[in-house]
Amino acid sequence: MENNSNNGNNPYSGTEIGPIRPPSEAGSLMLRVTRNCPWNRCRFCNLYKNTKFSIRRTEHTLADIDSIAEAHGRLISLDSLRGSEREAALADFDRFVSELNDDGAVESALHWYSNGCRSVFLQDANALIMKTEDLTAILRRLKERFPSVERVTSYARSKTVLGKSVEELVALKEAGLSRIHIGMESGSDHVLAQMEKGATKAEHIAAGQRVKEAGIELSEYYILGLGGMEWQRGHALESADAMNRINPDFIRVRTLSVVGRSPLGEDVRAGRFVQPNDLRCAEELALFIENLTARSYLINNDHIVNLLPEATGQMPEDKERMLEAVNWFLSLPTEEQTIYRVGRRMLGIGGRKDFEEPSVRAMILDKIVRHGVTQDNVDEIMERVLRGYI
Repeated sequence: MENNSNNGNNPYSGTEIGPIRPPSEAGSLMLRVTRNCPWNRCRFCNLYKNTKFSIRRTEHTLADIDSIAEAHGRLISLDSLRGSEREAALADFDRFVSELNDDGAVESALHWYSNGCRSVFLQDANALIMKTEDLTAILRRLKERFPSVERVTSYARSKTVLGKSVEELVALKEAGLSRIHIGMESGSDHVLAQMEKGATKAEHIAAGQRVKEAGIELSEYYILGLGGMEWQRGHALESADAMNRINPDFIRVRTLSVVGRSPLGEDVRAGRFVQPNDLRCAEELALFIENLTARSYLINNDHIVNLLPEATGQMPEDKERMLEAVNWFLSLPTEEQTIYRVGRRMLGIGGRKDFEEPSVRAMILDKIVRHGVTQDNVDEIMERVLRGYI
């Protein structure tokens, strides 16, 4: 059972900003409606360990919106002013900031203003766990204060989605919720149980289909390597099957990086879990793509943890091109694979085109020499670099 507690009668302490959001929401306004994660048992995740989940009081989130809207409005008004008028307005803005005494609201407004003010992300790990009427009130206030917003997005767990009717989800959509991100991670019941995801393949499929039925955009996540070496094939095939049954708008691929302090890190050290290296993950990615039939946009390039960003595109139109990108890497000689891996992991190269650029290759070779990368230690060094991105 998920902890659905709130923070009682705690007084309002100003605008809050949570610790996480999808890469696609980097330019969004971060609006915190819950704190931390209500499940918090996934073995591969360490983000919310030793934290307590709570739902913020709705009136506190509404106060955040109003404070951000006030700061945002003043920033917009500065755009049209010049000379002495602008200097006076800047001085007035400084006084407003001092009187507001809410650094979070000002920081949020400045960040959002500099990124075009087009989207909002509801934090933290599962905003949909809120009562539908409370979340609807927040969405309506957003629409009222920011009528030009194009997208409002949230994370959610499949179990949480299944706790809401299609009618409730439609009500949230009509109030302004336009996209839900669900961390399916795997379609294999064995892997889901091993990782303590708290949902089955059937539940993930049912939840995804319910979101789609409500007309809300759906983004599902798949983690390469999460089945370990033992369950890698089943993990890929069952995940592709689940995605095909859901037919989400987006499939977002992530590559497993085992954080040392996570429960999965303990499994690795004890030998209970063997993490696939880049080569094995590339083979898994090819198997996953080969078995996809969903009409989804597969996104493999929005996070640095992914080795082959060019394996991105619309299914099924770009399927062969994406497979070609993966198979190009798999067909490289071992030494060339190592050079590419170092280039991607340590320099963030964008794929094959960068790799084949002589000046870039020279920088990669320099990295290999300076860090002492060899065929014997490349897996260890690449995993250490990956952990730094998490």
